[in-house]
This record gives sequence, C-alpha cells and structure tokens, in this order.
Amino acid sequence: MSTLKVSSIVDTAGGNTVTINGATPTVNNTMGRNRIINGDMRIDQRNAGASVTPTSDSYTLDRWQFPLSQASKLTVQQNAGSVTPPAGFSNYLGVTSSSAYSITSTDYFLLGHNLEGNSVADFGWGTANAKTVTLSFWVRSSLTGTFGGSVVNYGGATLSYPFSYSIASANTWTQVSVTIPGQTSGSWPTNNSGSITIFFSLGVGATYSGTAGAWASGAYYAPTGNTSVVGTSGATFYITGVQLEVGSVATEFERRPYGTELALCQRYYQILYSTTDSLMLAARGDGGAGTGCFFAVPLAVPLRASPTVTTGTLSFFDTDSNSSSTSATTVSMWDARNAVISLYNNGFTGTSNNRVATVTPTSSTGIQMNSEL
Repeated sequence: MSTLKVSSIVDTAGGNTVTINGATPTVNNTMGRNRIINGDMRIDQRNAGASVTPTSDSYTLDRWQFPLSQASKLTVQQNAGSVTPPAGFSNYLGVTSSSAYSITSTDYFLLGHNLEGNSVADFGWGTANAKTVTLSFWVRSSLTGTFGGSVVNYGGATLSYPFSYSIASANTWTQVSVTIPGQTSGSWPTNNSGSITIFFSLGVGATYSGTAGAWASGAYYAPTGNTSVVGTSGATFYITGVQLEVGSVATEFERRPYGTELALCQRYYQILYSTTDSLMLAARGDGGAGTGCFFAVPLAVPLRASPTVTTGTLSFFDTDSNSSSTSATTVSMWDARNAVISLYNNGFTGTSNNRVATVTPTSSTGIQMNSEL
C-alpha cells in the first residue's frame, strides 16, 4: 500500500480549488451539509408504509407534514404505486389525489418540512451576512406543467420565497435544483424553535400564490399558476432525495447511516413500545394508598422539547401483590432532555412503597412522544 503525504493540494493555477469527483470540498459540502431530515423518505415510524389520509398539519412519513385547507382530498404512502425510485434511492413519499377537486382562491394543499433553528443557525438569515442556499430533490408526477413551492419563515410566514420548476415528462423522475438567496430581514430563530419551513405545492389558490424567484412580504406558498395535483382524480406526486445546503450549487445527496437518520427523526417523534414489548421496571408506589405506581422509562433519544404524550391502555403485572391490571394510564414528563418519563397506573392493589412491575402496551401505537415543531 502506498501513502501520499502532502501539505496541500492545489490546482494548475496555484489555488486551493482542486475538485474531487467534480466537487470542491468545503465545510458546507462534506458531512452534515444536508439540513433536511429524512429527505430520502426511509423513516416512517407512524404508519410503517401504510397508506393514510392526512388531516391538516398531521405528519405522515417522519418530519413531513401536510398543511391542508380541505380534508380527504389526498392520500399519502411511503412508496405509493411501487414505482422504481431514482438510482441510489430505495424510498419516496407518494401523494395520490382522491378526487378532481377545484381549488378556490383560499385553498392550499401542501407538503411541508419544518427546520429547527439549531439546524440552520449558520445560514445567518435575518442579518447582513445571510447565506445563499440550494434546495434540490427528485420528483415525479402523472401530470406535466409548472409546479412549485415556497420557503417561508416558520409559523407566521411573513416572508416568502415562492419557487417554480417544470415537469416535462409524465411519470418520469426529474431532478430539480433551486437556489434561494439569503434573507437579510425578518425573524429566523436560532434555538430549538421553528425557523424555516419548506413547502411543496399540491395545489394552491390565488390568495397564497406569488411571484416565483423573489422574496416577498406575506404568506405565499406557491408560484402563481402552479399545477394542482388535487385537481385531477388519481393524479400522483412522488418525491425523494430532498436536500437543503449552503451554497449556490446542489451537491450529491448526503446519505447518512440508517441509525443516524432514525435518531434525528426521534428527536421530534418516537414510539417507545409496541404490543410486542414487555418491560420489567423498578417502581415506586404512591405512599401506601395502594392504587398507584410510578416508574421511569428511558427515551430512545432526548427530545427537542417537552412532548405531547399519547398512550393507549397499558397492561401491568405487579410483582409485589402478584396482581395484574389493565387500565387507562396517564403519562407525564420528568425531564425530556434527560430522557426519562413517568407513568402512573391507577389499578394496582397492595400497599408496598417499592415494587417491580411488568408493563405491556395493549395498543399497537404504544407510547407516542411527539415533540414536532
């Protein structure tokens, strides 16, 4: 084996601009450059690949949300239609129109991705040093025409950058790249709250449509004249390989290890246990009343913030009193960042203050911890 040791590599003009596989290595195009989580649509904790009809602002595949002005106009599924993804990808998010709906001026049907301020703080948006960024993705539709979306500030959407792109061939994967100039004004948080939202339009009315390719004040979710996917019954819209990075050139999609991508998703949403899991945990009684039991359960990863907790009925077996109980259970947080929760069951018997309990969820949804933006 040969070893090459040099102090620097320069191009023929004497500058440090040598390229590797067509790209010039910088801090922005190496590891960590893609700010989108689950951009290759691999993670689907909530539905495990099943088709769903989203309600407004609900999440489907991890980190992908659907703001909708009307319900029941589309379905969403990982790998819907079972088409072959672009080379190098195994999954995509698929949208199918459920009817031929004529959108009104105030309608909007959107696929959205919210970015936490911690993830985009180096963009410098809202300052004189705001950086240009590039959004790239693979898209496929049964329709052709002008499609689009928008980049907005999270929450109020008081600043918007509508963008457009074309799909010239139906049912053919098309790679798209959009360069977005940095925004020097407005509020773009740099903490664990929401900062930037990226929207892909599935049909947006005139009220929320604006001029493509320019920043504007107000809430504009798509370019004027964008194609309405929900306007054609059975129309499809598939997307994968979504990447947002600093710079004016799209680089190759950054593929993170599966475990890393899952952990990034679990910062915002995680299902702790399903019906196949059974836990034996040291428990603390309620001080002698004989009706309660508290115990700690570790989270998969620390959450972004204190979550909304959803759980169905849990089945308990109390080894102290040799009794079992199945009852509604409340769940509350001790400290989300230190990854522990407490559960309380109101069905135990016995008076011992220290117990060991076996806990099994009876619902397939398990214990859901939701800390989405």
